[in-house]
Amino acid sequence: MSFQQIKGQDKQIEILKLVWGENRLPSAYLFTGPAGIGKSMVAKEFAKLINCLDNKIGDSCDNCASCVKIDNGNHPDVHWLSAGNFKGDLSETTTDSIKIEDIRRLQNDISLKPYEARIKTFIINDAHNLTLEAANAFLKILEEPPKNSLIILITSQPQLLPATILSRCQKLKFSPLEKDLLEELLNREYRLDNVLSHYLAYFCEGRLGVALNLKDKDLLLNKNRIIDYFTRPPRLRGGFNDSRINNLDVEFNKNKIKEILGILISWFRDIYFIKIGMPYMQLINIDRKNDLVDSMNLYSFSELDSIFGFIARSALYLENNINPKLLLNNLRVTIGS
Repeated sequence: MSFQQIKGQDKQIEILKLVWGENRLPSAYLFTGPAGIGKSMVAKEFAKLINCLDNKIGDSCDNCASCVKIDNGNHPDVHWLSAGNFKGDLSETTTDSIKIEDIRRLQNDISLKPYEARIKTFIINDAHNLTLEAANAFLKILEEPPKNSLIILITSQPQLLPATILSRCQKLKFSPLEKDLLEELLNREYRLDNVLSHYLAYFCEGRLGVALNLKDKDLLLNKNRIIDYFTRPPRLRGGFNDSRINNLDVEFNKNKIKEILGILISWFRDIYFIKIGMPYMQLINIDRKNDLVDSMNLYSFSELDSIFGFIARSALYLENNINPKLLLNNLRVTIGS
């Protein structure tokens, strides 16, 4: 992959190319924006560009020894740091902390001369997961950054980082694609059918990376089973059978329940939009348009507000490790009665 293959971040990429071409590379960048929109991919491609052995075209060549090593994750001078995992993967979804031991290893590595790169590069995913001790240790690195080195912090929650770290980084903000553009891209470039392209573009709120992670799952069938189970009266419920419900605390982890809550929010959001007269093309669950229209008169605005509040509170209860089976049963009783 090169910059040319990254969709939706043209402005950010041009800024990085210009900075490198004019020899104005800062010591540290802060990439911000929602998870799943390409921040990590851009960081990797930028590491390739500044270390490419044949970058005559203003982009990485994708073929030289340096580019291949960075792509394969084994370049000695390009380091990935995620929670508890130095030289980690590209995930932006870890929930653990980045500890002071991780930063000390980074501090040791950044003090060494490059083995073969022009610029030693250190990319920190989910930088908001730095512990207080780790953040204080990291601040010392930012105050006196070694020459020929670049640090890229990646975060979807910059407000959780200390102001002292934020002030020492060049900020670059990333944004999701417009939903209609993402829908077109999924349809044209990834050959997804119209219904799935629309659902992914709107459900993922323009986040290409999230959409691509979901595109190969049997998503429409699964989300409709969830909607039917939790929103229809007991005699009409389909989807999960009782034997599965009785084993929810084993079968469903926290991430799975978050998916269920997100799907339910999207359903009631669509009902709300129909009630206020929004165009149908703005619906997430456009494949269920007729069912949504039929459901419109079942809920008043105040009832919808109560449902949104209950789902939001369920998400908070989930973070406090409430019993998953109890949480989902309460959901079923509250919004399906």
